[in-house]
Amino acid sequence: MEDNNSNQKTTTYTVVGNTSKKEKNQNYGFGRSVLLPFCSGVLGATLIIGTCFGVPEIKEKIIGATISSSGSTLSQNNTNTYSGTLREVSLSNYSDTGIQVAEKVRPSIVGIKVEYTVNSIFSNNGTAEAEGSGIIMSEDGYILTNNHIVNSSSNNSYYEVSKASKVTVHLYNDETEYEAKIIGTDEQTDLAVIKIEKTGLTAAEIGNSDDVKVGEFSMAIGNPLGMQSSVTGGMISAVNRDVTDSDGKTFTLIQTDAAINAGNSGGALVNAEGKVIGINTLKLSGTGIEGMGFAIPINSTLDIYDQLIQYNKVKRPYIGITGIDLDEKTAEFNHLVVGVYVKAIEDFSSAEKAELKVGDVIIEADGKKITTMDELNEIKNTHKIGDEMTLKVNRNGNEVSITLTLSEQP
Repeated sequence: MEDNNSNQKTTTYTVVGNTSKKEKNQNYGFGRSVLLPFCSGVLGATLIIGTCFGVPEIKEKIIGATISSSGSTLSQNNTNTYSGTLREVSLSNYSDTGIQVAEKVRPSIVGIKVEYTVNSIFSNNGTAEAEGSGIIMSEDGYILTNNHIVNSSSNNSYYEVSKASKVTVHLYNDETEYEAKIIGTDEQTDLAVIKIEKTGLTAAEIGNSDDVKVGEFSMAIGNPLGMQSSVTGGMISAVNRDVTDSDGKTFTLIQTDAAINAGNSGGALVNAEGKVIGINTLKLSGTGIEGMGFAIPINSTLDIYDQLIQYNKVKRPYIGITGIDLDEKTAEFNHLVVGVYVKAIEDFSSAEKAELKVGDVIIEADGKKITTMDELNEIKNTHKIGDEMTLKVNRNGNEVSITLTLSEQP
């Protein structure tokens, strides 16, 4: 639906210690009192050094044949010797970084509590609560968070959960509960903006998520399980990771091994400078899964944030069709071609005005071949409202070119 759809090298180290022969009687005392302890000490020290540096086979499996730290490398060559420079890393420096980042960022992260009204077939109306996190974006109270925290209405055969009836915010080192107003929500990007009536807040410093590198320091800060201002540390595991959530929506996210738990959603993922590089939003959980959390890159949120404040929603270009992906098998079975089958057209939409027809199969958009609704939407989203977009469709076996003017998504 549119707008709706290697060989491994084994290195062996031999530990070589000094040895001494047992002397005749005249030297027996010297050997026992001096030489034996000396040799034992040398041997012991050698064994300790061997243990500290690890068994090579295990080391290679864990960290690989090349280690990189702060731009310096330690690499293994064919003669089983190491070349290059290994720079010592001070754990105290790492600790200092974590402390400084936490002290800087925690005042900019809030805890969010949401109340919902629940209608159940078993009892009278009740309430439910949920908790999440948010990032202070301005000193006058605008807070960026996830849509699913403040806009998680749902229903099934037994109950119906309304949209949030009350949203409250807890600030760092402040016991006051501030009621918040929902300014705007966007389900497509899972972002929302709320606001509290308070000034003098500490706005978070925004980083550049396009500059994020795999392996760099990261810290997640939020409100997991109601434990406010909790921090967890790790590194960036991957960037530009496509992840599909339980609702079938696909997001391009930053992956981190900093622990993200329930309630961390909407909180910040920050770098070693204490700058926000992402908004924590998803994690993988289950048997055998550990340390796989994901954050929305901050760069992709800034325009959304501005639009939610200005329009209370995100304005997007719109074609106005419901489509079905046709792969080769489906297309052949239905005597059609590979592409996007137009199943329905909305009244007064750009598609209707351009005389797109139900039964058309869209095979190109702006000169690029497409086979899925996702591909069509990706091209459409490069445009602005009011832009023209050219489609090539297969209609009853003939190819037809159609130019439409993109309207605003309702």
